[in-house]
Amino acid sequence: MDTDKAATAIARKRARAHGEEEQVPRKPGLEPLQTAEREDLASTPWELLGVFARATTLARHGRGRGLAEHWQALKYCQALGPGTSGYLALTEEGENPELSYRAMQARELGRALGLAIAERTVRARFPDHLISTVDAEAVLLAGFARPGSRPSLGARPRPDFFIEAWKPGEPSRVFVVTVNGNHQKTTKRTGKTDRSAFKQLARASERAENFHLAEWNATPCLLMSTELLAPGGITVNVLQAPGPGLLPERPTTGSGSADAVPPKRNPPYVNAVRVPGVAGKERFHDGFLIPRKERAWFGQVLARTGAAGQLAFAGAGTEIAQYLTSEQGRKHYEQRTFAGSSSVRDAEYRFGATRFFGTDQVFRLNRTRVEAFTGLAEDLYQLLIGGEVEAYRERAYELRPTLPSGVTAPGWGPVSFGEDGTVMALRVFAEEGRRPAT
Repeated sequence: MDTDKAATAIARKRARAHGEEEQVPRKPGLEPLQTAEREDLASTPWELLGVFARATTLARHGRGRGLAEHWQALKYCQALGPGTSGYLALTEEGENPELSYRAMQARELGRALGLAIAERTVRARFPDHLISTVDAEAVLLAGFARPGSRPSLGARPRPDFFIEAWKPGEPSRVFVVTVNGNHQKTTKRTGKTDRSAFKQLARASERAENFHLAEWNATPCLLMSTELLAPGGITVNVLQAPGPGLLPERPTTGSGSADAVPPKRNPPYVNAVRVPGVAGKERFHDGFLIPRKERAWFGQVLARTGAAGQLAFAGAGTEIAQYLTSEQGRKHYEQRTFAGSSSVRDAEYRFGATRFFGTDQVFRLNRTRVEAFTGLAEDLYQLLIGGEVEAYRERAYELRPTLPSGVTAPGWGPVSFGEDGTVMALRVFAEEGRRPAT
């Protein structure tokens, strides 16, 4: 496959640079999605930006300082639109960013589009489950942070996100996800995927191979590379690898529940992954391995980090800190200095029969002032504020059939509703005294 060729070329380049061939573990058994899963994605630009916003509330990218992290998605409001082929494409504004902006656009729009496909894929495989997308770095910091004034994972390669498919009373499924984007143009004559996508997928297989749940090669993955300038419109290239990815069922109360602060754990990283070898000769490589006996702990951390992300999306303040460890940056929320805590929950609106608590922001699209609101259904918000993660999950699952849907809402313009009870809504800002009714 072309990705294998790209991986071989990368290995040769490293060998020339370092004087010897570097053995880099890669995810085995990669293959394209099944034919039924490779259909076009029907979505709106603001739904895609909503996916990106929800997934990056706890990310530490550094470009959202002074604003909640999820507001960074709004800078792409005018970057996407219908192309000449009828498929989604970059608009004229999207195709002509400043040079320093192009890499950021490829990375962040690549995340939005890749995550939208990844979430749809997992949701289709587990239609009776809810899904949560959580920044992988934020989760892994709880057990693998290097000591220092600002705990970090260092330069250790890792996936971008975890997607958890969960249903109360049942074991969860965890998927490892990597997302990339590029601006390389594919020629209309050949119509073939650009080599940049193959290189990105080859490197993504290295990052995916650096996380293992319970044992080697037992965690499913989705590797995404988005071509923003593909001739037929924006194209997402996907590779997958199977695996159970199972987390044990959690108790709803007590020390093993997600309501409780998980105990401190520090799994090994160096030579942690045991790989079966030929003729009984096993080998080991570095990686973020969650030992089988620690899967319950990891499930607690994953659920609580997801809860922190939900509150950050709704603009909560110091309440976020209760769900994070010191290594995950709890003090930043306690001190109201982290980006996600500078936007305190101060707004509420009703969509249909559901009232949402959240935060709002006014920004400009060229000369037009636009109001944006992100929030969480009132019932769910109150449960998370009170530290009741397990009750929140029960209630979120119950509310799923009753929550509003659609891509617009009365009194607003574009709206992105999440099946997890979140909402992101936009509208032209009204001057004082002429504010639209809510």
